[in-house]
Amino acid sequence: MPDLVHSLQNYDIGHLRIVAGLWGVELTSADADVALKELSAALLDPELVGETIDILPSDARSALVTLAEADGKMPWAAFARRFGEVRQAGPGRRDREQIYLNPVSAAETLFYRALLARAFFDTPSGAQEFAYIPEDLFKLISVGATHLVPVGYVSSLPKISGEPLGHLAMPQERQHPIPASDRLLDDATTFLAALRMGLEPPEMQVPVGVIRLLLEAAKVIVKGSPQAGAVKGFLEMPRGEALSMLAKAWQASEVFNELRLLPGIQCEGEWANQPLVTREFLLGLLNAIPEGKWWSLPAFVRGIKERYPDFQRPAGDYDSWFIKRTSDGIYLRGFASWDEVDGALVRYFVTGPLFWLGRVEWASAEKKGTETAFKVNEKRVTSNENGKLTVTSSGKIAVPRSVPRVTRYLISRFCEWDDEKPEEYRYRVSTRSLKKAGEQGLKVGQLLSLLAKNAAAEIPPAFVKALKRWETNGTEARVEMQVVLRVSSPKVLDELRKSKAGRFLGETLGPVTAIVKPGAQAKVLAALAEMGLLAEASTDSETNVIGKT
Repeated sequence: MPDLVHSLQNYDIGHLRIVAGLWGVELTSADADVALKELSAALLDPELVGETIDILPSDARSALVTLAEADGKMPWAAFARRFGEVRQAGPGRRDREQIYLNPVSAAETLFYRALLARAFFDTPSGAQEFAYIPEDLFKLISVGATHLVPVGYVSSLPKISGEPLGHLAMPQERQHPIPASDRLLDDATTFLAALRMGLEPPEMQVPVGVIRLLLEAAKVIVKGSPQAGAVKGFLEMPRGEALSMLAKAWQASEVFNELRLLPGIQCEGEWANQPLVTREFLLGLLNAIPEGKWWSLPAFVRGIKERYPDFQRPAGDYDSWFIKRTSDGIYLRGFASWDEVDGALVRYFVTGPLFWLGRVEWASAEKKGTETAFKVNEKRVTSNENGKLTVTSSGKIAVPRSVPRVTRYLISRFCEWDDEKPEEYRYRVSTRSLKKAGEQGLKVGQLLSLLAKNAAAEIPPAFVKALKRWETNGTEARVEMQVVLRVSSPKVLDELRKSKAGRFLGETLGPVTAIVKPGAQAKVLAALAEMGLLAEASTDSETNVIGKT
């Protein structure tokens, strides 16, 4: 940070005399450069610094403490939001109105005492304006920083020393706990199987977009395509290791952007945030929370708002990010929208990614209510993969969640997918699914081997026989829905076949019945009308029928 001389060098002699007067110092030189050196030397007297700080108003002392606790500087926008702005005034107005004697904010009080300066500093996201204490003054202030704390202010100071934000959850806040699990691994298995088969992934407990980004971060998916070796390794990996791999990939990812995944909002425009920096900061705050203790989520969020409101905002900027509320299209701008954007991000961070990765569990005050408490897990919960599946003679396969993931992944590629249950996946073998599996290079023998190895009981012989016959002969029977024409006599059917509508008739089923080709029902009815025959279309439970009346 710049020292006193560099912080005051652009100010006129009038400003320097104001600073000197407020410190009780008399300047002898009328030359601004000489007076600046004279003033700087006088202000760096430790005893005078202590006296000046002692007579500061409590709000100005609090502002100075905040800067000192933040290593002497913080983004100007954040500082000004808490401690007010400094009015812009030229020398004429300044001297005429003597505004330095009637400051409108704590910031203005400090500014005219040279205890506060502002300048642009380089940051990873570009140049940003900061409020700061001149470096040489800061060294004197920070040594005795504890003496700056005004009475009654200690309990509300930001704690950067590692103390947890918030407090233990009240009993009512943890009434209905949702335990942590490793369900993410099962949803990822389903997602990978769907991706491999070209299917739309079903709705799962973990959002599809989150699963995709986690697998991309772990390099299991690259540019939208599953990597065969990485997929195999991930599915065969012990559940604890697989979950840890995803957690490490998430923690280091610059692509996984929690803000843009936040439900209820839509981010627009070319602006960019820094998800990795934000993630590291929030994880640092969570590390201070005692493991195994239920913690109040609202209190944790409030603590961040009070002490670190700009945790994801460069220089406290709340206006350049275009974030729209999806429910009504209103743009959420300004600090007034903190709860709906920044606060919501903290809640999502805890009850979303951290919960899915098994790092926390959460609870609500009401059944199926909003999350009100969370607990950092001492040890991640992982399931066993020692379950057995069941097979029916009709080709239905029930696969419990406890069956090895790699087994379910392979079996699912041979089958049609039925609706799943919370702890069970359901599949059905069909000629279409077998044909599709064959196109991917899978063999019926592989399916039979998988089933035999992982089934709870002997596979029904009828099902085994059916699979082997299909592999040898292909489809031997077909059930079809057809539109059938039924007339009153063979003569009518013969006459219709000889007409121009005859080309719309297919196979003859009997003396008075024939199949109508797909999509030709209306044309057959029109042809019958031209022949002077009134006909009606009716539908029964088995076959669509055109009948002559």
